[in-house]
Amino acid sequence: MESPSAGSAKSNATGSDDDTVTTSADRQTPRGDESPAAEDDVNISVVLPAYNEESTLESTVQRTISTLETFCEPTSIEIVIAEDGCTDNTPEIADQLAASDRRIRHMHSDTRLGRGGALEQAFNFANGSVLAYFDTDLATDIRHLEELITRIQTGEADIATGSRWLPENIADRPAKRGIPSRVYNTLVRLFLRSDLRDHQCGFKAFSREAFESLQPIVEDSHWFWDTEMLVRAQRADLTVVEFPVEWTSKGDTKVDLVRDVFGMGSQILRTWWQISVQPRLSPRVSLGAGAVLAIVALALMTQYIDFNTVISEVRAADPWLVVAATIVYTLSWPVRGLRYRDILFELGYYERVRFLTGAVFISQTGNLVFPARAGDLVRAYVIKARRGIAYPSGFASLAAERVFDLLTIASLAGVVLLGYTASGQTATLAQTIIDAEGAGRVAVIVSMSVGLVAVAAVGGIILSARSEIDIPSAVVYRVSTDSYAEMVVSVINQFIEDLQTVAGTRRGFARVGATSILIWSIDVVTAFVVLLAFTPALDTIQLLAVSFFAVSVGNLAKVLPLSPGGVGLYEGAFTLLVVGLTPITPSVAIGAAVVDHAVKNLITVIGGYGSMLGLNVSLMTAVEETRDVRNRDTDISAEGVTQTETRNQ
Repeated sequence: MESPSAGSAKSNATGSDDDTVTTSADRQTPRGDESPAAEDDVNISVVLPAYNEESTLESTVQRTISTLETFCEPTSIEIVIAEDGCTDNTPEIADQLAASDRRIRHMHSDTRLGRGGALEQAFNFANGSVLAYFDTDLATDIRHLEELITRIQTGEADIATGSRWLPENIADRPAKRGIPSRVYNTLVRLFLRSDLRDHQCGFKAFSREAFESLQPIVEDSHWFWDTEMLVRAQRADLTVVEFPVEWTSKGDTKVDLVRDVFGMGSQILRTWWQISVQPRLSPRVSLGAGAVLAIVALALMTQYIDFNTVISEVRAADPWLVVAATIVYTLSWPVRGLRYRDILFELGYYERVRFLTGAVFISQTGNLVFPARAGDLVRAYVIKARRGIAYPSGFASLAAERVFDLLTIASLAGVVLLGYTASGQTATLAQTIIDAEGAGRVAVIVSMSVGLVAVAAVGGIILSARSEIDIPSAVVYRVSTDSYAEMVVSVINQFIEDLQTVAGTRRGFARVGATSILIWSIDVVTAFVVLLAFTPALDTIQLLAVSFFAVSVGNLAKVLPLSPGGVGLYEGAFTLLVVGLTPITPSVAIGAAVVDHAVKNLITVIGGYGSMLGLNVSLMTAVEETRDVRNRDTDISAEGVTQTETRNQ
């Protein structure tokens, strides 16, 4: 008998030959004269998602079959055990059950697919026109199964779901489960405009047509999968019926940091963005939003800065020194191209510095134009479209460059901080930060946090490289054992592997590290020359020291994508530290910060648009292309899924 395909839309989207599903040879067990039911006779497929369910699986399967037989033809039903990377005896029990009844089928996965991934595979594997699933612990009373199935069979609904939160339902929910559930469902209703009250009750049914129409547009493969199915079904004008069920809590539960915060929270935000925001973001709106964010960031400074005075100070600055600062900063760009060449060389590619300088120019220009540092993605597109360098290598090179930037900036700030400590100015610095207001305080807090995280991350990477223990796995699994945790660990490990490839040799680390120091030293000298244009009488050593510290902290503050190009955060941190550590007045400091940042952004934009013309690259096309690629690359692979069918004769 030919087995149905079980490849999901997520698996096929990657285009990988490895994302395949294999079916083992049918095992045949004598059973009188009984013949296996034809697939065409099957109308109802019930999927039982199973992860380490050895204690409940057999009884659940038997109760499911006996319940279905009370209102269905016995030959029209099938049970699919979607066994998801179990570590106990569940696979063996599932095989035995499948061997005992031709209506029971077993789908095995060697690795965890996650709740949604396992359900998608099972629904594709199933034969029925009605697709239902419920949790094997039978927390929802199985007497509701007839209502669940009938609502789909009669055409009353495209999707039916049990609910624990309708006024007339019976649900014994302890507070530690009930409160998080109510909060979650409230957030879904608020952000995703859902009319349902309970999105995650493990008791749902779909028509085959509804499932197949939603599967390509539902991205999550874990706990958020069924919520996204319900939300997108409502947006597609499918009929979704929610009905009350009797539900009893089974077992214990606990808040899972990775699953509940990282997983579910981020997926609510992702779906909200895709459904409510993205459709309204034309290229013109996107560019306008970036400009508005920058203006708002600068406008916040007017709460404590007199910009009339600032403008007067800018007009009084030495224009020739501003021109000199512009020339100095321009010299950093070929060095950026040289560093990027060294990074790609360690990954196995060699390109000309001139081309790579243009690619860096374009991506940095994208960061000025688009919010959330979307310009970083542009570089991967440029080197892929113009030089054929694969996207994974492009993303890896970007990750390596960012780590070197963070480590270099944090190190420069740390060295100057040690100098201030040695000279007895620690108290002055601390008081400056304590007295900070507005954007300055936010910027310094952000920069300190980013610096600490950067140093800790690099330290963790070094320890991971020298240790036989998988440190990321040990840390993440200490707070979570969910399938989301496996995804997080895989991303972290890939990042570490890419970084170690670039910096794993002394030559690679030395060359990339040296050019990183040179790049950021030129950045500091640019700010130093700008400050000289405003305050030529200040002590040179003091001015140079504060330039190193202010520029380093300002750039650390820019790491979080709170505004395009970090406008506002950079000026806030720069101004705060210059005023706190020198006799320079606030109006002079903010004037210098604005001119310094403007000079750097102006050179970036001129070089970026010149490079776009030279390489025939569109920013909008590049951003959209790389977003699509990253979405595809983050999908969960279906590799390792084995579908075991046992038929009886």
